[in-house]
Amino acid sequence: MTPRTNAHRLLTQVLAGEVCPPRGDRFGYRVDGEGRAFLLPGMGGVTLGVRVGDPATGHAADHLEPGLSVWHPDPAADHALQFLTCVGNEVTVLGPRRPTGRVLGQHAYVLVDLADADEVAPGDRVAIRARGQGLRLLDHPDVVVKNLDPELLPNLPVDTAPDGRLRVSVAARIPRSAPGAGTGMASEFANTDLMGVTDVRIGDLVALEDQDHRFGRGHRAGYMAIGAISTGDCLLFGHGPGPTTLFTGPAAAFDLVDDPTANIGARW
Repeated sequence: MTPRTNAHRLLTQVLAGEVCPPRGDRFGYRVDGEGRAFLLPGMGGVTLGVRVGDPATGHAADHLEPGLSVWHPDPAADHALQFLTCVGNEVTVLGPRRPTGRVLGQHAYVLVDLADADEVAPGDRVAIRARGQGLRLLDHPDVVVKNLDPELLPNLPVDTAPDGRLRVSVAARIPRSAPGAGTGMASEFANTDLMGVTDVRIGDLVALEDQDHRFGRGHRAGYMAIGAISTGDCLLFGHGPGPTTLFTGPAAAFDLVDDPTANIGARW
């Protein structure tokens, strides 16, 4: 049974943004962890060919952001996009056809999975129905919910175990040595890059061992964070595919079930 929540108390705010163009600098090349120079596509714009459910790695890319990369050119409005959007929020591209998609997570931008992404271009405006921050699980007081649209929760492999713990199916368990870039940041902003993790898909639910994301992101023995992979290949040292945090709390509060199919994509 889906855990009881305070969803009826949450507000919905419509946020405005636009598809950000890919951006670079005049030098072009970056250097990977072995000192090799590379020049590859990645952040920003509209990235075709990778959607939720597809492999997150193995692409000729750096800081891969699937789908639409959405921002707002006003810094304060952009921070609202980052902090208030949640995985599963509905996104509408404003135009004659008004195609709709769903928020995948946050990175440098808010990432949107959209079936008709090939009809969208940088500069196109979007509206996001932001809802989810402030969501609580009423029967699991030790578990903090982050970045999750309450309408997505009933479709996730999440329920209450007979012993009262929060049972969550995960496609992978991430060792404590993997978290890199993103550590120390607010867990409602961007995501956590995972070093050395290669066999995951966009949208996979993963469990991060000894990670406490209640008041930021950092190592804390005996805690756990569970998120959905929202970004793909990264070649810079200390970077990698990354999950957006959905649940966090003491490890003892969770009952994990290993399931390689645990992915938000089949549950939109």
